[in-house]
Amino acid sequence: MGQLMVDLIITLDGCASGEGWPGWWGLEGPEYLAWLEQEAGQERTYLMGANTYRLMSGMSADAAGAGGEYSDNESASLTGLAAVPKMVFSSSLAEPLQWPNSSLVAGDAVQAVGRLKQQHPGLLSTLGSLSLCRSLVAAGLVDRFRLVVFPLITGRTGSERIFEGYPDVALDMVDSRTFDGRLQLLEYVPRVIDGPPRGGAE
Repeated sequence: MGQLMVDLIITLDGCASGEGWPGWWGLEGPEYLAWLEQEAGQERTYLMGANTYRLMSGMSADAAGAGGEYSDNESASLTGLAAVPKMVFSSSLAEPLQWPNSSLVAGDAVQAVGRLKQQHPGLLSTLGSLSLCRSLVAAGLVDRFRLVVFPLITGRTGSERIFEGYPDVALDMVDSRTFDGRLQLLEYVPRVIDGPPRGGAE
């Protein structure tokens, strides 16, 4: 049976992006980049929705071409995604998908991922796709919930607030690490709960 990980980078106030900010909010350092390179070498299949597919495939193609707007590290990360297996959950896209190693899955994404976990023995990992992540967490399909927290509060410029619309979720920590003295990796096993505990700790 496969393992499903939701993998996100966020600001301290829970935003996935922000107006005018560069990739990784300009705070990536050598330890974090080395860890990303190590992670990229691990076999996995990425799961994403149509919006993330359109955005990331376009960025990957741009980085493989002129690539002038990306740093060397961003370009390497983006172009490397072309070689990785990817499953795209969408009713608006059509085959054939242009991004190499991308497969289109139509129909209900939660049901499809549930079946995929039964059939796929390896690691499944989300890429962006906040609404897909939210649905998979709510359905109880997520085995690991991993965040890299960047030391910023983007109250004025932040967007894509990750946790809006989530159910209540208890998180049991299984790993943590600090990169470059400022970025915090937090990895949890998530458990969807009904709400606050009654008469004691959850």
